[in-house]
Amino acid sequence: MNGPLERAHLVGIGGAGMSGIARILLARGAAVSGSDAKETRTFLTLRAQGAQIAIGQAAENLDLLPGGPTAVVVSTAIKDTNPELVEARKRGLTVLHRSQALAELMVGHKVACVAGTHGKTSTTSMLTVALQHCRLDPSFAIGGDLNESGANAHHGTGGAFVAEADESDGSFLVFSPSVAVVTNVEADHLDHHGTVEAYVAVFDAFLERITPGGVLVACADDPGSAALAERAHAKGIRVRRYGRLATGLEDATILDYRPADGGGFARVTLGGQEIELGVAVPGEHMAGNAVAALLAGVELGAPLAELGEGIAAFGGVRRRFEYKGTAAGVRVYDDYAHHPTEVDAQLRAVRPAAQGGRVVVVFQPHMYSRTETFATEFGTALGLADEVVVLDVFGAREEPKPGVSGALVADAVPLPAERVHYEPSFDRVPALVAGLVKNGDLVLTMGAGDVTMLGPEVLAELEREA
Repeated sequence: MNGPLERAHLVGIGGAGMSGIARILLARGAAVSGSDAKETRTFLTLRAQGAQIAIGQAAENLDLLPGGPTAVVVSTAIKDTNPELVEARKRGLTVLHRSQALAELMVGHKVACVAGTHGKTSTTSMLTVALQHCRLDPSFAIGGDLNESGANAHHGTGGAFVAEADESDGSFLVFSPSVAVVTNVEADHLDHHGTVEAYVAVFDAFLERITPGGVLVACADDPGSAALAERAHAKGIRVRRYGRLATGLEDATILDYRPADGGGFARVTLGGQEIELGVAVPGEHMAGNAVAALLAGVELGAPLAELGEGIAAFGGVRRRFEYKGTAAGVRVYDDYAHHPTEVDAQLRAVRPAAQGGRVVVVFQPHMYSRTETFATEFGTALGLADEVVVLDVFGAREEPKPGVSGALVADAVPLPAERVHYEPSFDRVPALVAGLVKNGDLVLTMGAGDVTMLGPEVLAELEREA
């Protein structure tokens, strides 16, 4: 591989986005080194492919590759004081943001980017699996691991590149998609964007990145996405909508949806024909994501019937209603939902899957700014469960804020006090949950932080008590 990424050093190589870039670089013959704070299972594969990885971050890690790197790749999470970034600038090396490196990898491909406040990972994954089913072998970079392959990225031999496009810091504005999907536009990441207006404006800027002759695939049922579609149309950009409110000849109209066996079926009209689209993951919101993937796949040149078959076979993404196990008659799942709309949609989807049992949700708020802004909305959404356990805030990149804790969310849950539990001590949660549940219940750990670790611990506690 030639170019700036011929020898690349990735700071924080264990992250979802960075490890995906590393996979593709290695497959294309680039030399790759990197560092991270701790070992992860991801490193087994990367090292087997030839990556040189150091644990801990230090200036000398830039010498892991013979001759040193031609470029150093960082994410928004890497601070200016990071010793490897400081050393890279001292040496005058090319420093690329993760999104810039990904844009380099897209060159020469027909690019489909999936953006939106919610549903990006699932929609990108469905599109990828559907294209693979059509034997088109797309390159892809996704923010989660596909259940089918266990991978979050791949260098394909086909001409398409499918990528999840992250609006959280505006970094998706370096991409140039010919197919742009926007699932929804709803206020989030105000810690970076500052205001709702600024957050919406970044999606308008994304429209300008669509290549001439390209298309916007937008959800007609989401007010933010629908308004964006109208503005795109006014700019002369071709638009294809999907959803119950999509009515154009080129649109995909969802006529109805029925849940079935942990998934569901959507009846859809597209291109003058009616099809029944099977979705193997629960919730009408997931059916909407599937229809978005269907439209994007058609735009990439894949046959409709085979795309539908591929979507029906989609097995999900890690941390998207991921089954963790059963103990003492209690099923445990894990989910990444960390915005009120996501929590609401997932809990509505879970209800049929509970099969008459109670839904017990263990929720960990993510980021102090988001918790402060949406505490009431989180509480309302969590009220859809039968029993709620709220952890303290997972701060991620933020410092604690006085007066902001998980208690704000717990206090806003509209359930009887005895069914809402605020537990700031992480270690006490498994025993608390095990004491709340009974045979037939469904437990859902939920959030974007380390709450994902609790599923196996809850199962172990249930087995001990049994």
